[in-house]
Amino acid sequence: MSKTIVITGASDGIGAAAARRLQRDGHRVVVVGRSPGKTEAVARGIGADFFVADFTNLGEVRKLAASLDSAYGKIDVLANNAGGVFGDRARTADGFEKTFQINHLAPFLLTTLLLEKLIASRATVIQTTTLHGGMVRGLDLDDLNLDRRYDPVRAYNTAKLENVLFTRELHRRWHAAGISAAAFYPGNVATNFGSETTSRLMRFLATNRLSRAALLTTPEKGADQLVWLAASRPGVDWEPGGYYVKRRPGKNLNRLADDADLARRLWERSEQLTA
Repeated sequence: MSKTIVITGASDGIGAAAARRLQRDGHRVVVVGRSPGKTEAVARGIGADFFVADFTNLGEVRKLAASLDSAYGKIDVLANNAGGVFGDRARTADGFEKTFQINHLAPFLLTTLLLEKLIASRATVIQTTTLHGGMVRGLDLDDLNLDRRYDPVRAYNTAKLENVLFTRELHRRWHAAGISAAAFYPGNVATNFGSETTSRLMRFLATNRLSRAALLTTPEKGADQLVWLAASRPGVDWEPGGYYVKRRPGKNLNRLADDADLARRLWERSEQLTA
């Protein structure tokens, strides 16, 4: 059965690879990206619709949600794939730390703005995350911008933990209404991801040709789980509410990822910040 599948962060990397494969398999793919040129090139290359939105601007996220809601009678899959790890601390025009906004707050806002349509469509909501959220020792809901102690890698790992908590709470609140939520780890993928960070290790992995070949997987392989979750049957092929690694339930490396009260409070705080 053909599905309407919206993929953010689809102008390159695993988002673009997943878009190409899903469109080839007969689904109606909607490509969302930040770069107008790259986003249009991917979309035109596969004959897909496309929208441009910069997640450092929540106003653009709101416009994107309105455009998607108007353009499509149903959305079967929303893949929140946009994200990144960055360099020196920066605030967005909305006043939030950049990593936090792009990786968590913007996809949270997009999902909640589309929630009525997603429920009516009995949609799958997918979140791209990482194993490295296990390195986070605590999540201070009064300091989500990391004003007290900022580090680019810490900011990214914290945002990825927030992605898993968001998935858990989305499942708790809305699974009975028809939403199927899942988070997945694509592996260490050889893309431009991480090229802006000031972390020496992350920059080395992102930009060095030999390290990329030896340690990183291809975008096509990284996209496999996104494609699987998007095209398969929740409740049959995989259980909603979970975190997946290599098409299997992953073990959370952080006890915080299973903290239901923390997930609830993060959701409520995110609602306040995007109100």
